[in-house]
Amino acid sequence: MGRDVEGSRQARSRVPLGLWAAGLGLLLVASVTLAVTIGPADIRFDEVWASILSHLGIGANPLTDLRDGIVWELRLPRILTAAAVGAGLALSGAVMQAITRNPLADPYLLGLSSGASLGAVSVLLLGLAVLLPLAAFLGSMLALGLTLLLASSLGRITPTRTVLAGLAVSALASAITSLVIFWAVTGDSYREILGWLLGSLAGARWPAVAISFGAILIAGVPIMLTGKLLDAFAFGDVSASSLGVNVSATRWGLLGASALLTGAMVSVSGSIGFVGLVLPHAVRLLVGSGHRALLPLSALVGGIFLVWADTLARTVFDPRELPVGIVTAIIGAPVFAVLLARRRGLT
Repeated sequence: MGRDVEGSRQARSRVPLGLWAAGLGLLLVASVTLAVTIGPADIRFDEVWASILSHLGIGANPLTDLRDGIVWELRLPRILTAAAVGAGLALSGAVMQAITRNPLADPYLLGLSSGASLGAVSVLLLGLAVLLPLAAFLGSMLALGLTLLLASSLGRITPTRTVLAGLAVSALASAITSLVIFWAVTGDSYREILGWLLGSLAGARWPAVAISFGAILIAGVPIMLTGKLLDAFAFGDVSASSLGVNVSATRWGLLGASALLTGAMVSVSGSIGFVGLVLPHAVRLLVGSGHRALLPLSALVGGIFLVWADTLARTVFDPRELPVGIVTAIIGAPVFAVLLARRRGLT
């Protein structure tokens, strides 16, 4: 029975990458468009594209100013940000799992989320919410720097030491964040800070779209082109080196690019869990473990998943809205348990 399942999975993995990418790409576009139509205001599928095309200078806009504002100023930037953040986190998770050879690795492994949270909470308490993306990004980069500094102080930097240093920095940043909240937060600011810490896209507008898609172009696309290099890491550093890979430079280059990508995503969305942990495993069940297919398809699946998770977050309890991080955890935890059980059945 186990051989039949394994054979079926190998057969699915032989579906051409281009076919997978085209299908998931179309599904992502359809998901974004359909998600824009969902909400208290009744917006049709064709009206969404009429608004988009008119803002791109193609054709006249048939919508009223109010309905056009709902599409162009409120829903579309939020949903596009969700797609980019989901893609970035899933992509970073796949890279982290490969270079650390740890199936439980996620994009926040090196303390990035905790550092970003500390930076974000600091500016929110100072009343400088306009600087939140910058502060969160700088906080994540500071956490990364401290992680690498601590790992290097222990001797030669290895994946294990880096992970342990990341856990230490994450715990420290989380403790400082909790202390700052306990000491300084009063009144309604608790809700704003809690919403950001749990992950939320409620405030995403076009600047957030620019940040998240800019990070995909600058860091995400180059990462997607490293599939063969990551495949070389599958059997360890010695095997990768024997294949002509500069192990140290490749590892730290990918770590840096993944940290940059994750930091940019966290800066506009807060800490959204399980996306980077679960989705790469789910994609492996479909296409196998080869990173040439795994990386781009993880990004596409991550974008689709977070678009719908955020749609649930903003509509299920309307007029109240859940932080999207709660939705991803509710969905991600049982799905991860199922994936673990299935992988066990294949071993």
